[in-house]
Amino acid sequence: MIEIFNTLFLAPIINLLVIILQGIEAFKLPGALGWAIILLTLVIRLLIWPLMSSQMKSLKKMSELKPLLDKLKEKHKGDKQAFAASQMALYKEHGVNPAAGCLPTLIQLPILIALYQSIFAFFEGQNGLDKINNLLYSSSWKLNTPPDLNFLGVNIALKPSDFTHEGAFLLLVPILAGVSQFIQSKMMSPTPVKPYPSDSPKEKKEKAAQEDTMAMVQSQMMYLMPLMVGYFAFQFPVALSLYWITLTILGIIQQYYISGWGGMSKYINYARELK
Repeated sequence: MIEIFNTLFLAPIINLLVIILQGIEAFKLPGALGWAIILLTLVIRLLIWPLMSSQMKSLKKMSELKPLLDKLKEKHKGDKQAFAASQMALYKEHGVNPAAGCLPTLIQLPILIALYQSIFAFFEGQNGLDKINNLLYSSSWKLNTPPDLNFLGVNIALKPSDFTHEGAFLLLVPILAGVSQFIQSKMMSPTPVKPYPSDSPKEKKEKAAQEDTMAMVQSQMMYLMPLMVGYFAFQFPVALSLYWITLTILGIIQQYYISGWGGMSKYINYARELK
């Protein structure tokens, strides 16, 4: 399993990271490793862009189909098999694949682990260089010395949890990671179904129940996930957070082009009113 993981994920990521790193170093750009991580993140995001777009579109469609699903639940109350069959027929009719959201997540997990190992190898001195050089596809790419770990005045090997010794400015990293994750999660939250005066009492009740369900989902996703991301960013080196923050910002951009501001709309509108 380790050999398969190294072949499919670790080696390609290390080779790509080293190629980007050496290309940046050729231009004498300060903070080459930090920029290499950002560019690598961009490349990874572009590679999985179609899968992420499919996931986002599927989630958007499933959110839009929620009222129809509620009607099917009411129609097939007590008959789970009939409801499941009707649900799948509804998804098929509207081109929704419920499993589409799983694949991008499954792919990103080993990539994140491989990137974590790759970044840590740069912090391990000669032993880390030997590990990196042994996985390179060409001997001409081998590194003789570790790259400069400073990026925009910050040592990316540091952990924000060491802020008492290194400086409180490190706390900006987990804060930025958590805030960017909150924005993306909020954008992905479903928009409440707008009630109309013509709605029957039953329809008003269904929409109120939907809002309660959405509120519960939002309370879990909107706050738990950003807190978890912020905590991990607090505990791990800045270099890994640099990858996650860049990935999240690119995700926000992609989410915006697919479904707009989503759940962030009210905050955006409020900000515009303040101007």
